[in-house]
Amino acid sequence: MSENRTEISSVGEFGLIEHLTANIELKNASSLVGVGDDAAVIDHFGRQTVVTTDLLIEDVHFDLMYTPLQHLGYKSVVVNLSDVYAMNATPTQITLSIGISNRFSVEALDEFYEGVYAACDAYGVDLIGGDTASSKKGFIISVTAIGEVAPDRFVKRSTAQKGDLLCCSGDLGAAYLGLIFLEREKKIFLENPQVKADLEGEKYVIGRLLKPEARKDIVEFFQQSGILPTSMMDISDGLSSEILHICRQSGLGVVLYEDKIPIAEETRNAAFKFEMDPTACALSGGEDYELLFTIAQQDYDKLVLNEQISVIGYMTEPEKGTKIITKGGNSFDITAQGWNAFASK
Repeated sequence: MSENRTEISSVGEFGLIEHLTANIELKNASSLVGVGDDAAVIDHFGRQTVVTTDLLIEDVHFDLMYTPLQHLGYKSVVVNLSDVYAMNATPTQITLSIGISNRFSVEALDEFYEGVYAACDAYGVDLIGGDTASSKKGFIISVTAIGEVAPDRFVKRSTAQKGDLLCCSGDLGAAYLGLIFLEREKKIFLENPQVKADLEGEKYVIGRLLKPEARKDIVEFFQQSGILPTSMMDISDGLSSEILHICRQSGLGVVLYEDKIPIAEETRNAAFKFEMDPTACALSGGEDYELLFTIAQQDYDKLVLNEQISVIGYMTEPEKGTKIITKGGNSFDITAQGWNAFASK
């Protein structure tokens, strides 16, 4: 990072926008007019458009004590793109608005935008507009993502069917443990700034928190394999609460198998260091940005070709409730916090 510090006040709002967006090259044919006019113009050529917005607020959604600005820029984009993929759509454009206080320099914002542009490049999306404003304190980020999908191929949360297989991508619980490690190190640092951070061996879980990826590959796999999920959403608040969303909105029950929930070895090891149950981290953690979806049973043979997908349960009639079968063979109600067995421990 350079030693120079350029005050934002020295370039002004329009100068700042010009500086941060000077080198944009549009990648998508649907992006007709981008940054620099009163509004962007998008033409999706007969495809359907999906739109999603996320707000990230300093000290609520992120902590700059341990979040590099470049990672924050990348993550701000990715968490929105994840919502577009969760609709079975392809993201094409984003707008980005920020509220900043005078404790940020132009150079600091350059770092943030470096991450934004890295994510745009990685996922093939165009930054086509946004706004900057001053904030009394803290950093506020609002991203809107726009995507396209072939007519009526979008997938909602409310359309699962009884007997469908419940599946998820990747592995779960890692980001939550990354957060616990970073919060622990922050507490130690604040009490004793001389102590060196001890994050040995935790690269995986910390990376899952600071630099998540959206599951573009899974949506592309669906398209190539001729699979249309019957319902889908992304896992941002923990597996159990997302399963309950699909059950509630589809009017169904579920059976979830604890031993089928995908948890990485690094996540298990990290959980044991804190004497935590890895399953609890997967069920109640968050920010994994994996996809949770249901498919018709006849698509199972296509699905098993992808090692990144786990079948973790199946949908039932609503009268059967929302159950998790533990490794020991016991059945418990799934709650938004995991399952109610935790309450009795």
